[in-house]
Formats: sequence, C-alpha cells, structure tokens
Amino acid sequence: MLKIKKVLILFMVMLLAFSLVACNGSSKTSKEEPKTKVDENGEIDTSEFVTVTYMMLGDKPTNGQLEKVMEQVNAKLKDKVNAHLELKWIEWADYMTKYNLTLASGEPVDLIITATDWLDAWGNAQKGAFKDITELLPTYAPQTWAEVSDESWEQTKYNDKIVMIPEDSFTQWVNHGFFYRTDWAKEFGINEPIEDFETLGEYFQGIVDNKPGVIPWDTPGTNVTSAWGYTTSYSDQIELPIATGVFPIYWAKSFEDPYTITSPVFDDLFIDYAKLMKDWADKGYWRTDVLNYKGDTRALFQAGKTGADQHHSETFSGLRPQMDLKQPGSEIDIFAWADTRDNLISMSITHGATAVGAHSKNPERALMVYDLIRNDEEIYKLFNYGIEGVQYEIVDGKRVRPEGYDETKDAFSSNFWGGRVDKFEIPSADKWEGMTEIYAEYDKIKKPFPYGRFVFDSTPVDAEIAALSQVTSQMVPAIAFGKAGDPEKAVKDFRKRLEAAGYEKVLKELQKQIDDYKKLVEGN
Repeated sequence: MLKIKKVLILFMVMLLAFSLVACNGSSKTSKEEPKTKVDENGEIDTSEFVTVTYMMLGDKPTNGQLEKVMEQVNAKLKDKVNAHLELKWIEWADYMTKYNLTLASGEPVDLIITATDWLDAWGNAQKGAFKDITELLPTYAPQTWAEVSDESWEQTKYNDKIVMIPEDSFTQWVNHGFFYRTDWAKEFGINEPIEDFETLGEYFQGIVDNKPGVIPWDTPGTNVTSAWGYTTSYSDQIELPIATGVFPIYWAKSFEDPYTITSPVFDDLFIDYAKLMKDWADKGYWRTDVLNYKGDTRALFQAGKTGADQHHSETFSGLRPQMDLKQPGSEIDIFAWADTRDNLISMSITHGATAVGAHSKNPERALMVYDLIRNDEEIYKLFNYGIEGVQYEIVDGKRVRPEGYDETKDAFSSNFWGGRVDKFEIPSADKWEGMTEIYAEYDKIKKPFPYGRFVFDSTPVDAEIAALSQVTSQMVPAIAFGKAGDPEKAVKDFRKRLEAAGYEKVLKELQKQIDDYKKLVEGN
C-alpha cells in the first residue's frame, strides 16, 4: 500500500510539472495581439485606448507644473491617437547604473531616451534592450520616417536593423569647457580670453590672492571632465564612442588618423595632467573635501562664491544672461577645450535619440505618439516649453518669462532630448545672443564625426570593460583632483591596474573592429 501511495504521489508531481512546463512554454511562444493594427482598408485602428511610457533622464519636477502640462499634452494625444503618455524618470544620482539596470530588467517601457556617446546605446542594443523598428516606422511614424535621410538612418542601425530615431534636425553644440568671470580676470591682468590651462591656472591664483572666501573652482568630486579637456587641449586625439566608466581610456590618434587606437593614459600627456592637478590642489584651487562634495556649484557660481563652473556651450548660453541678473555688472566667458588647438569634432546625430523598448507592449502606438511630439507644432511646444502664458510668452519672436513668473512655482521641464527639431524651436530671450558668433567660430574649425556607423561589439571583452570601468572609477577622481599622492607614481599605478584589468585585450579587439569599420567606410 505504501508503494502504491509513493507511485501515485510521484505521478501527480510529474503531471503537475508537465502542466507547468506546458503553460510556461505556451506563454513564451504565444504572441500578444497588438493593440494598434492596420485594418483591411489600410487605416490604422486606434480604437483601443493605451498608455505609452517614455523613460527620461533627470530628476522628476516636483512643483506640479509637469502634471498640468501633461494634462494638456494627453488631451491632444487622446484626440489624435487615443493614447495617454506617462513619463518615467531616471534620476541623475548614479544615473548610468539605474538606466542600464532598468533596461536589463525587462520592464516594458515603450519609448526610451538614449545616446550612443553618453548613454551606452550600442551596448544596450547588443544586449537586446531595444526593439527593431525598421518595419514599423513607415506606417506608424511616417513623417519622421520621411524627414530623416537614408544616411542618417544608417547611423541608427544595429545588425542592419534600425533601433533608434536620431535627433538629426536640431542644431546644438555641447563641447565642454570652463565658465569664468572675465571681469575678475581683468582685475588680475588677464585681458585676453582664456584659451589654455596655464592661463586658467593664473586666473585661479588671482582668486586665491584677491578674493578671500571665494573658491577658485568649487566642484563635486565626480566631475572629472578636466581629464577630457586636457587631452583635447594638448593633443590631437579624438574620443571614441566606447564607455569605460568615468573616463574613456581609448581614443583615436587624430581626426586625420581616426582608425589608429591609442590612449592618453599611456602617454606622457597624462602625467603632465596629473602633475598640474596636484599643483592646483596644493594651491587650494578647490575645496579639500572635493571628492566627497555634492553641493550645487552652479548656484555658488551665480552667487559669486566660486570663480568657475564647468559644463558645455549650451549651458553657457543660458547662464550668461542669468549672471547679468544675479551678479549685475559681472561678465563671464567660456574657455572651451577646443580653443587651445582647434580640436573640435561635430556632434553625433545620436547624441540624443529615442528607442523603443524591446519589451514594449505598444510599440506601434508609441511610435505614433513620438511622431506627434516631433512633428505636431502644438504638442511639440507644449512638451518642450510648457503652457504659453504660464511658462513663457512670445515677445518679438523670442520666449520670455511672463510677468510674475516664479522659477520655483512655475518652472517646467520634460527633458525631451530625443527628437527636437529646429523648425519648431522658439529662441529664448534667456539665451545670450553672442552665442551666434561663438557657434560661427565653431563652424569654421569643426570636423565631421567619423564614427556615425561604428558599432563596437563588446561581447568578447565585456568582463574586461567592466574591470577597466571599475579601475577608472577608483583612480581617475583622485588623480583629477590631486588626491592620489605623487602624481607620476599615481599614473604609473593607474596604468598597471588597467593592464591587469585587460587593457591590451580590449585594445586589440577594438583595433580589429575599427580596422573592419575602416574597410566599410572606404569601401575596401
């Protein structure tokens, strides 16, 4: 009797297991019916109401204005495509980790802000995070499909399939540099624009000597872009779109030789940089606890409590007029890294882009929503600028703040950086008119981005890149702020750790793929 019971129990367990496997297999192989279809008459059927999600980068606004603007946006989307748009936010704190984890989690996000240079778009495409939208675009985003050129679409393909939509019709420059007070510089006898690190150091010393209580460059210790800046200013090397943590290790030799891979870290250049940063640290050009500091240094710059700020030219264009209000009589300028030796590469059209998530439940309707945000003027202006009369008014063709506007109560932002177009942009009175001249100078020296169609397959070296990224996060901030002891020894130690982490293996793999890319570009 006991044996019969055991056999019966075993049979029931096997039957249950089989049924579970069958159920699981069924759910994996069955394909959910799309909620947006083309009917027998060739018309798109949007009769079923859906919610489309859009993953944005940045801290979610908390003053209630986002909800008010989105209420109007969604009223128009419901009317036009029977959809509701919900924004999901990846906060700036440790954003890269959170972004990649969200994409890896399989969360069914519909639209995703991405970028090939600062958001690891190709790495995520290789991991299957983005949907192939090649066949969907002509039907569900027809205006975008028609307006983006074939050449531009080529730069959005992974394995010959379109996986993102480029921001190819928006003019911007985001080359980085230092913002500084020219009125102070003149006090210190610096009467010409700052165009190199040596003169910047003289400016910082002028603050130490003449501006008690002012920190020459107050900055959080996570901002290590001066390493980029020094490399760009004192060599012909150009950055490759390969992420290795807080600092890109691999660069190309020059624009003239973009297919030879090198690294500034293994050049005497990096020792010179480390020595200069140690000298600046010893002279007190930033706070002693810089590596742990997380304050709002832009606000301190505007308050006259620090002599420099660091970001790119688009930020400077808005900061200049703000300084006129917050520090009347002040003057600021930008020392861009490219100023030293005209080493300036044009931006990639995928510096801002939008992808559709691989697990999107509504890819068709998501593309319809995107097509409207990008091409419907009313929706575009709402989504980018907010409500006319609340967030802005138009005076003499420019956006101005309405009377009584309160930044804390009335500010709005959607952080839509994946499909802006010049045709609907309204110039802001808050942006400095002198940027036109600066951009004209950039246009004279810029060189075209040479890696628009290069997709690095990191699969053979994923483990090594992870290890290299860990080394850069551990070593670069300390070197960048002169906190690593003897600078020459620190750089040599940095090199040894990179070599131990797989530097040479990644270099060989990258060079091999760049050689193949060269054949593609040159048609050999």
